[in-house]
Amino acid sequence: MSGELGTTNLFLGIMAVVSIIEGLVIIGIGVAGFVAYRRVMTLVEGLEARQIAPAMVRVQAILDDVKGVTAKVRAETERVDQTIHNTIDRIDDTADRVRWNVRAKTSQIVGFIRGLRVALESVMAKQQRT
Repeated sequence: MSGELGTTNLFLGIMAVVSIIEGLVIIGIGVAGFVAYRRVMTLVEGLEARQIAPAMVRVQAILDDVKGVTAKVRAETERVDQTIHNTIDRIDDTADRVRWNVRAKTSQIVGFIRGLRVALESVMAKQQRT
């Protein structure tokens, strides 16, 4: 039986050594992963400082320009809209004045023609009676 315990102890020893090696490999993979993470983060920070930050400054400047242009276009649009409304109001006033003047002058002419017609009708009526 002592031979059997020796074999069992040998297998247990081998399993213990393999478990320790596995643990060390897992710890090594964790450390390597952490080192790779640190390197990638350093690379990303460098890229951000060299590439992204200047691009963001340019984009922000462009956005500021667009904002200024938009404000100017909005102001000009409001000004043009106000000018159009003022012009339409002036045209309406002018049309009203022209309409009033035409009515005033034509009403005098129409009154004169009606009076003339009545006078002619009364003259014709007198001639037919006699």
